[in-house]
Amino acid sequence: MEFNFLIIALAALVPLVIGFIWYNPKVFGALWMKECNFTLETMTPPNPVIYLYCYLLSFLLAFILSPFVIHQFGFFSILMNEPGLQDSSSAIAMYAADFMERFGNNFRTFKHGALHGTMVGLFIVLPVFATNAMFEKRTTKYVLINSGYWIVSIALMGGIICQFA
Repeated sequence: MEFNFLIIALAALVPLVIGFIWYNPKVFGALWMKECNFTLETMTPPNPVIYLYCYLLSFLLAFILSPFVIHQFGFFSILMNEPGLQDSSSAIAMYAADFMERFGNNFRTFKHGALHGTMVGLFIVLPVFATNAMFEKRTTKYVLINSGYWIVSIALMGGIICQFA
């Protein structure tokens, strides 16, 4: 089973698009600025290179999200070190081909990927973000705004990856 780098690259755009919407002053941007003690006067336009870095980090996130939302990767990870797996005539390769023919599309829907993406957001991102926020003495609103953004972004990324990768 191989990674579909085109779909990973497309899914990596999701946090940028959602961020432009989520942090718009008419959505959560004004509340986020208040929680961060920012004002329109203190907000300077970010260097455009920051968006490139954000995209690269989102690409890494989308890449590692694939095994979380595509269950078939688990089967191949078990066989990864078996000799002859790459040889199409080996018994392992034939078993892998048969497995993919029979089960390759199981649980490969946007809805299922979004479910697992949401679980990653809730059970990995939220605890990490909330722990940092507590030590930074941030408010619950701050945690909910930022972790909510990531939960929605990762859910959509998971859906896209699971459906199309």
